[in-house]
Amino acid sequence: MVPLPRWWLRRRHAGGEWAALWQPPPAGEWVSLDLETTGLDPARDHILSLAAVPVRDGRVCLSERFERRVHTARAFGIESIRHHRITPDEASEGEQVTEVVREFLHWLGSRRLLGYYLGFDLDMLRPHVRALTGFELPNPVVDLGDEVARHQRRQRPNAPLNLDFAHIANTLGVPMLERHSALGDATTVGLCWLALQERGWPGD
Repeated sequence: MVPLPRWWLRRRHAGGEWAALWQPPPAGEWVSLDLETTGLDPARDHILSLAAVPVRDGRVCLSERFERRVHTARAFGIESIRHHRITPDEASEGEQVTEVVREFLHWLGSRRLLGYYLGFDLDMLRPHVRALTGFELPNPVVDLGDEVARHQRRQRPNAPLNLDFAHIANTLGVPMLERHSALGDATTVGLCWLALQERGWPGD
């Protein structure tokens, strides 16, 4: 099936609840997104927390952050708890995922999304976004790992890539903040992105 052109989709969704998602993205602004989940299988696992922070004017704007704990009744094991430090009792007290995603989309608008291995987060969000809107997120996407890979290839074309998150942050002089928490990782990604820009690459 041939994908529908973006201009047609934008015109189709020009009004209604989700019109803001189809506006041109603001220049010089990104939203750094991270999820914590019960596991790494988008088909079986569930979102436990979602955090996003705007990045603009050389700053990560923590005071404007979006942060929610998501309800799940699905059992998950000790390895999952060790990774994200969210217990089943805490997860059971979160908000319903549909309402969290609805609030997030209204908060996000048309801004560019930024993340580390962001494809996984988008895969986890995709069924909830489609159930609410009828379409996939139209927002432009920037993945920190992809951008760093391009930078490493440009600097050392024959060297093996090292896209480990901690290595990227250390190389850029960025502290790892609350690793494996949604807000900590989203903030660290935003700071890494700013550090790359301060080095004159990449552009907007």
